[in-house]
Amino acid sequence: MTLTITYLGHSGFLFDDGHDRGRLCVDPFLTGNPNAQHRPEDIRCDYVAFTHGHADHFNPAGWSIARDNDATCIGNFEVCEYLDNEVGLEDNLAGNPGGNVETDFGYVAFTQAHHSSSYEGRYLGVACGFVIHFERVGVTVYHAGDTALFSDMKLIGDMGHPDVALLPAGGRFTMSAKLASKAAELIRPKVAVPIHWATFPILAQDVDDFRPSGVETKVMQPGEVWAYGG
Repeated sequence: MTLTITYLGHSGFLFDDGHDRGRLCVDPFLTGNPNAQHRPEDIRCDYVAFTHGHADHFNPAGWSIARDNDATCIGNFEVCEYLDNEVGLEDNLAGNPGGNVETDFGYVAFTQAHHSSSYEGRYLGVACGFVIHFERVGVTVYHAGDTALFSDMKLIGDMGHPDVALLPAGGRFTMSAKLASKAAELIRPKVAVPIHWATFPILAQDVDDFRPSGVETKVMQPGEVWAYGG
């Protein structure tokens, strides 16, 4: 059984386990992203998850995806509070690092991420990563969100056992490709994928240094679809 993984560019992904209510969109950044191959209206999903409040992860295009699909939103407490009170999206599953929320496809567990989180100057809680378990196809994905390298990534690997790790590698605001390589070595997924690079000139334009020892890597391009079979 396979999990279909579509890279939306930057940190955005669409996952589909092929079952009813098995489609999850994470951090869609489709308006204002020069590399995006999809428009918000192209996305069909049942859940939309936001790792933190920065506009390249949490934005009106993502909210419209949730609204147009009657999707359930997932995020930290402050992100979900903002969606409820300011955007009018009331179907939310809020959590924070250490917790998890149950979904139709499995669960989303919240991990720490060393990063800031705000939207238009308003504090939106702590930045998070997600361990996403697609129970019906037996695949677990770790989306690290925006983060620095931290040693407890080893615990995320030991306890979450991710098949696929999505790791920011663009530098400046997150790990560089070299640091993301070390993260992959700590986590030990079956496959590591660099994300959050080349979208803007301020980010690294290549990930040639993403070469973790003993971990298979896959460099995806915006719009690419990958059928992962475990």
